[in-house]
Amino acid sequence: MKKDHPAPHHSQARGGALQGGRSSTTPGLVSSWPENPVLVEVRRSGFLESVHRGSLVVLGADGTVLFSAGNVGRPVLPRSANKPVQATALLAAGWSPRSGEELAIGAGSHTGEDGHRELAEAMLTAVGLTAADLGCPPALPQHEATRAAWLAAGRHPERLAMNCSGKHAAMLSACVAAGWPTEGYLAREHPLQQAIEARLADAAGEPVAAVVVDGCGAPQHALSLTGLARGVLSLVAADEGSPGRAVADAMRANPWFVAGSGREDTDLMRAVPGLLVKGGADGVHVAALPGAGAVALKLDDGGDRGRTPALAAGLRRLGVPAEVLAPWARTPVSGGEAVVGEVVESAALNA
Repeated sequence: MKKDHPAPHHSQARGGALQGGRSSTTPGLVSSWPENPVLVEVRRSGFLESVHRGSLVVLGADGTVLFSAGNVGRPVLPRSANKPVQATALLAAGWSPRSGEELAIGAGSHTGEDGHRELAEAMLTAVGLTAADLGCPPALPQHEATRAAWLAAGRHPERLAMNCSGKHAAMLSACVAAGWPTEGYLAREHPLQQAIEARLADAAGEPVAAVVVDGCGAPQHALSLTGLARGVLSLVAADEGSPGRAVADAMRANPWFVAGSGREDTDLMRAVPGLLVKGGADGVHVAALPGAGAVALKLDDGGDRGRTPALAAGLRRLGVPAEVLAPWARTPVSGGEAVVGEVVESAALNA
């Protein structure tokens, strides 16, 4: 793993720096969009209705590129797919989760179910903080039944229900452990965010290309898909007892705290022994399997519909049986009360 990259604070990422919750842009920092191939097709009654273009990379267990489609070297925003590596920086800062569930939700994107909110609140209480200290915005639960119950009861959005509240509770816990101020913990100049930025670059083996503001208000770091895959692969390949292995083990043992009921990350980790999976907003997904390799992808349109067929195609290249991946490889297209088509990988991923 390369360690000779420039310090992230002084790299070209400065052009997209977060300043007190605002982002600035440097001309030329964001390149034009590449002409990526079609990765996923939507077929309705045999008719090609829609396509999803994007890029995908498959790494071997040693980190070498086994397969790629599209521009996998162009920086993208991994969004929540950065969380597993990000969590290792929190452990290095001194955060000591009291359980695997706490570590999993600290690296996860939960759906706001009761157990998710209760755990995030307990993490805050343990370090003398409350939900008022969270920097993420209030939200309604993403879990459909929970959200419906809230709306029926006239309940308002809450910070604990936001899907990143576990990450924010973990960040605040790390600040308390390290003796860093909790006030302003989302500013890029805060020592916690500096540690996270450096750790992401180190794990990816490349400098962070830009720093912007994520949906939860935290800094978000641009990396190439190859760098994203390399970083998550390093977690499942890490030695037992190391921060990377601790994060991987906690997520794989507690997938419901990583995602939630009915989420593809939860179900995939339950279905494939040893698999670590983390989705990100705007069409990003990353997965790693010890002894096999890793897959990372980005759909250009930022949609979720085509992610799992593309991910399943990459995982097959790592030796995961097609029959195990069948529920995610072809997702149904409805017509009336029947299934009349499917969302499926394109020929570009079958090559």
